[in-house]
Amino acid sequence: MRRAFLDLAAVRRAAGTVRLPGSKSISNRVLLLAGLAHGETRVRDALDADDTRVMLDALRALGIDWRRAGDGAIVIRGAGGPPPAKNAELFLGNAGTAFRPLTAVLAFSGGEYRLSGVPRMLERPIGDLVDALRRVGAGIDYAGAQGFPPLALHPGAIRFDAPVRVRGDVSSQFLTALLLALPLLGHASAIEVQGELISKPYVEITLNLMRRFGVTVERDGWRAFRVPRGHYASPGEIYVEGDASAASYFLAAGAIGGGPVRVEGVGRASIQGDVRFAEVLESMGAKVEFGESWIEARGCGGLKAVDLDLNHIPDAAMTVAVMALFADGPCTLRNIASWRVKETDRIAAMAKELRKLGAVVEEGADFLRVVPPAKLTSTVAIDTYDDHRMAMCFSLVSLAGVAVRINDPDCVRKTFPEFFDAFASICDAAR
Repeated sequence: MRRAFLDLAAVRRAAGTVRLPGSKSISNRVLLLAGLAHGETRVRDALDADDTRVMLDALRALGIDWRRAGDGAIVIRGAGGPPPAKNAELFLGNAGTAFRPLTAVLAFSGGEYRLSGVPRMLERPIGDLVDALRRVGAGIDYAGAQGFPPLALHPGAIRFDAPVRVRGDVSSQFLTALLLALPLLGHASAIEVQGELISKPYVEITLNLMRRFGVTVERDGWRAFRVPRGHYASPGEIYVEGDASAASYFLAAGAIGGGPVRVEGVGRASIQGDVRFAEVLESMGAKVEFGESWIEARGCGGLKAVDLDLNHIPDAAMTVAVMALFADGPCTLRNIASWRVKETDRIAAMAKELRKLGAVVEEGADFLRVVPPAKLTSTVAIDTYDDHRMAMCFSLVSLAGVAVRINDPDCVRKTFPEFFDAFASICDAAR
């Protein structure tokens, strides 16, 4: 049963160490790749949360066998190509990292499939991906509003006499979905990106993991990609690194609350773009240190105001918006239009909740400007819009020495079920 709210006590200090859960972005890509590969894959340290559970449920419904080993690893027996089940109905919650790639994979799998999700997923656009797939002969119908899930997929006459074209300026997941699916065709193919590709580091994750499974994609900048003829092959065993987006909340706590706060499971060797959140912390005056698999942050006085393009770290950028409350002047977050089509309209939601705390906020189509108040409004109830990142980043408000109520705190089950325990551990240690 989900709690209606959680009250966080006022604190001033944060210090300690947090072991991060597995990255959602890496976990769902690896689980899908393992399901499509030849051979058996042992996946270690994968995230265990709502988004990965719907992916695992989908794999099982598609006839792909997997089990949890005694050591906690997930062992997946790959299909060696398209999923064997040719008729399935999949409920994918609000997991974009499951819905978008599975749409492309199943469009090339020659079966009858229906994909649906929670009400918010039915509001998240998928038309650009569907258009790209239809242009190469995929059979896809909208079962509801045009351009949005749910989707009904049918066998199509797939043809590739020219590169498949997809827009890159709404969600990088559309490109990721095509990249992951094209090796199932058994011949070389190409993709052309129309418009500016956003969130490029997430595509880098996709390319990196495809290489781990035996498929190396060639690219011409960020405009054209060539997927070679070949098939996925299991690497045998693969480790999922800690979630760099989740790391941002704890590193920010170290910068705000003095620290040091160390996160373990992600570091200098990370393949995730959100490790560049450390650069934002440094630009705001914090001290950051890296190891191969850890990052540590501490404050050096107050935080400096910033004006930044954060297109490359859209998830961690939400943490920056809350850190703006602690800055010495107005902060502007630019090039964040993708927030509008996430788990909620994050620009609108963030603006509304920051205003509750006394901030003056200007929102645009792709930016947010936050003027911090002289003193934060105390004992505020923050609405989370069934968005895990709203709940996690607004927990930082308690470090201003004010009590804060987080409504629907269990929305964090999407990616980090133990978040509030982990957050309490670094605050309790420093009171």
